[in-house]
Amino acid sequence: MAATSFRSYAVVSLLIIFFIQPSISIYCDEDDCYDLLGVSQNANASEIKRAYYKLSLKHHPDKNPDPESKKLFVKIANAYEILKDEVTRGQYDYAIEHPEEVFYNTARYYHAYYGHKTDPRAVLVGLLLVLSGIQYLNQWTRYHQAIDMVKRTPAYKNKLKALELERTGAMPSKKKGGYKIDKKMQEDISKELELQIKGAEKPSMWGLLGVRFILLPYTLGKLLLWYGCWYWRYKINRTSYSWEDASYLTRRALGAPPDSWEYLDESTKKDLIDRRLWVKSNLESYLSEMRKESKRRR
Repeated sequence: MAATSFRSYAVVSLLIIFFIQPSISIYCDEDDCYDLLGVSQNANASEIKRAYYKLSLKHHPDKNPDPESKKLFVKIANAYEILKDEVTRGQYDYAIEHPEEVFYNTARYYHAYYGHKTDPRAVLVGLLLVLSGIQYLNQWTRYHQAIDMVKRTPAYKNKLKALELERTGAMPSKKKGGYKIDKKMQEDISKELELQIKGAEKPSMWGLLGVRFILLPYTLGKLLLWYGCWYWRYKINRTSYSWEDASYLTRRALGAPPDSWEYLDESTKKDLIDRRLWVKSNLESYLSEMRKESKRRR
């Protein structure tokens, strides 16, 4: 039991050391920025500046050809860049005093050094491109998976066979396996068949997140114009609803998707529209009738 506790403590200690070390050394690697410039943590800006110029003259590659001196000059320059700015110096001092806050210190470091250098517009464009690419690949994969599943069904194979027989003028054979479909012609006819599968539509560029974002001003303007025309036509002038608008109100009242509404025959649509289901009382009466009819059929 004691050995297990010791091992657990050792593992935790190693993990702490592993994560804490980068938060302290993320600024000046393994060195202390103040020690590199030869100043104390309480040194003011003037002292830091004087120390840097003194050391830079000593270790500058033009003054000192020693390779080690060149490496030291790079470290000194980096330390000065950190300590000359009040914001980054404050972040470095905080990292020294709170080494356990690994992720917070790391986030502040990268935000200070790269946040102001990155154009937010470029970040937004990059994000939209990545998300649009993922969205398109996902839709394309789902679409092809659905198409492959449909092509394995007997209904699709029979339809394909019927089209081929119609084109070739061949007579269907009653014998099982008596007529074989030509693979090349099967591929040609298959390309002509448009398969509309609900929930796995063919990918379109217009549905991508990036394209929608670009067209957002146009979409909002079009929506505002539509609402304005609607309000003027039906609220102010109080004209009768057109067939399209009455269909929209009826479909919205029933909560029916556009595809389901399109599959209804014209007589059913007319009957539903004549009921004026967008009026709450009419909708409640209609739903009550449907419930009674459902119970009667049971």
